[in-house]
Amino acid sequence: MNWLMSAEVYNTILIGSFVYAAFILVGAFLSRAPYGRFGAEGRGLSLSPRLGWFLMELPATLSFLWFYLHGKNAGELVPMIFLGVWLIHYANRGFLFPLFMRVAKGSKGTFGLLVVVAGWLVTTLHGYLNAVFISHLSSHLTADWLTDPRFLIGMAIYVFGFVMNVHSDAIIRNLRSKAEVESGERVYRIPQGGLFRYVTNPSYFTELLSFTGFAIATWSPGALFVLFVSAANLVPRAFQVHQWYLKKFDDYPAERKVLIPWIL
Repeated sequence: MNWLMSAEVYNTILIGSFVYAAFILVGAFLSRAPYGRFGAEGRGLSLSPRLGWFLMELPATLSFLWFYLHGKNAGELVPMIFLGVWLIHYANRGFLFPLFMRVAKGSKGTFGLLVVVAGWLVTTLHGYLNAVFISHLSSHLTADWLTDPRFLIGMAIYVFGFVMNVHSDAIIRNLRSKAEVESGERVYRIPQGGLFRYVTNPSYFTELLSFTGFAIATWSPGALFVLFVSAANLVPRAFQVHQWYLKKFDDYPAERKVLIPWIL
């Protein structure tokens, strides 16, 4: 275990992780990951959306906890604050989000098993790179960090992104009524309100915004990896989702951007 906590090994894994994220970026532009609206029922090895999403995100929590608790600064105030932020974030993303999904009754698996397996490596790296830095390698995360502009600005960005992410997910979830879920009907509608007034993919935008805030607040290279690999996956998918809506609905709002309000 000790060798995984060393700065030399950490830096080597960090570099390899960024290289891996670059491959993810290329792959995401070349093909669409088979989950969500792009999942195909009963095709290949697939899981239910709830189970697939839960399994894919689970290592982010387990890996972080395991490595965090082995850090020499695990009991210090600022690392413990970031531990709380991480656990709340992934409690929402990995547990509550799949739990509250409105999946049409009787539908077959649409979450590709390969997506889950590929996601395990990424989410395990999420946990490792952030936990080791925050609880073991960082030297700046002392009590003084709580008044540093980077912490204050970063946390403000993170909290805004997190709250709006939960709100955007709720809008999407409520597009399908419980009666439609029980009937097994798969219904697609144009989402309205909130950040959907400005972009097609506010859940992706706010997820990236949250990780930007977290990277600033922790001033951690591990958080930069999370931001980069998330962008590598979500930016190409955002364009794919936007094109899907344009083809699906003739009356789709032309003023909506793909990902970033008024910009992209």
